Amino acid sequence: MCAGCFSLSAWRRRGCDMNTTFGKPASDRYFEDYIPGSVYEFGSIRAEEEEMIEFAKRYDPQAFHVDSVAARKTAFGGLIASGWFTAALAMRLLVDHYVSSVASMGSPTAGEVSWLKPVRPGDELTLRVEICEARRSESKPDRGVVRASVEVLNQHREVVMTRDAVSIVRSRISP
Repeated sequence: MCAGCFSLSAWRRRGCDMNTTFGKPASDRYFEDYIPGSVYEFGSIRAEEEEMIEFAKRYDPQAFHVDSVAARKTAFGGLIASGWFTAALAMRLLVDHYVSSVASMGSPTAGEVSWLKPVRPGDELTLRVEICEARRSESKPDRGVVRASVEVLNQHREVVMTRDAVSIVRSRISP
């Protein structure tokens, strides 16, 4: 995780601003637009029960993901989303709001992922992204590496998942 702004009190102490939009749209967003220390909050996406179950039946068929009756008898006390389903929803929000549509060159790693609280049917998820580092590549100066810390929050503002994200992003200007 980045050192920094991930609590409201820390934001206030450090004088950090939280943004909901970039200065540039995704269609004109390049490496130079990812500014370290910037914090963004995006989205809203609902964890739909039918989609959760469909996903889990295919990829993570544990009782607490696929069977609401059996899930009541587990430690979770009810149906919860697969962590990978939560990660997929987070990725959708990242692509819709954070990733450049013209300069993204993918990611060399999925980074560390942690699931901190269960996501339940009907939960509304948002993202908080802090840009930790933006470093131009020395070997390929037409691009840079952007490292960010991503938090997924539910409608109660509880962090349900964290992820370290690394992106390769093409530069607007080559030195």
